[in-house]
Amino acid sequence: MRTSRQLEPELRVICAPNPSPMTGEGTNSYLLGRNRLVVIDPGPEDASHLDALRAAIGGLPVEAILVTHAHRDHSPLARRLAQATSAPVLAFGDAFAGRSERMARLAEQGLSGGGEGVDTGFAPDRCLGDDELLHLEGDVIRALWTPGHFGNHLCFVWRGAVFSGDHVMGWSSTFVSPPDGDIGAYMRSLDRLEAEAARVLYPGHGAAVRDPAARIAELRSHRLAREAAILRVLADGPRQIGGLVSIIYTDTPVAMHGAAARNVFAHLIDLEARGLVVAEPELGFEARYHLATV
Repeated sequence: MRTSRQLEPELRVICAPNPSPMTGEGTNSYLLGRNRLVVIDPGPEDASHLDALRAAIGGLPVEAILVTHAHRDHSPLARRLAQATSAPVLAFGDAFAGRSERMARLAEQGLSGGGEGVDTGFAPDRCLGDDELLHLEGDVIRALWTPGHFGNHLCFVWRGAVFSGDHVMGWSSTFVSPPDGDIGAYMRSLDRLEAEAARVLYPGHGAAVRDPAARIAELRSHRLAREAAILRVLADGPRQIGGLVSIIYTDTPVAMHGAAARNVFAHLIDLEARGLVVAEPELGFEARYHLATV
């Protein structure tokens, strides 16, 4: 059983035993507080991780269980932990909250989200509004709505630190898979997180990000470079998503090309919405894409 590791005087982390190419070493579950606790991201449905969380909590009361978003590596254990601690589960909304109308239409057409998998049954006890303040044991935590990786994604601001979920991580770029992911929203959320001027980011996977401004700038540059690469390839003629991936992701293992295709599709949806790309016969994963004529 994994044990908690101290990050700050009133902050501990336990890494769930769910390593993978999408989750790194596993999902980080954070415990805030000294005499009364708050848990952020209980993690996947895993009995050993529940045991580790309960051991770290000990006999202390838990005031709230906060969930950054409803992917299956972050939210499923919330219900069992709530039953064990009598603490309410708080999040932006259910697994489909926060989707744009465009992404909702794509979902209605049968487009699946891929990636880490959606916890479709997730439903918080209480929904948190954007910028809502939580007063917990004399401390303040602010919910910050940051859609992009997922429609209901929240970051949590605490004492100048930000629990950034999967929105910003140090070990990997963020996976954006429509209709749950939205590149346009992701870029706007990067700007919003940058404006927080956080002293440190505690992500959903991997180590703390000690220079948030530099990492955010790096991720923004990475996304803009991907967009530029897509437009360069399309300048040579129409392509389907698979063709774009094979040309652009030459340094990516073939096993990860499925995830790369979802990211490319996210960019194409955004480019089509901005009038830079045309999809034929219509926007979709199997469409052919070409540059819009001026």
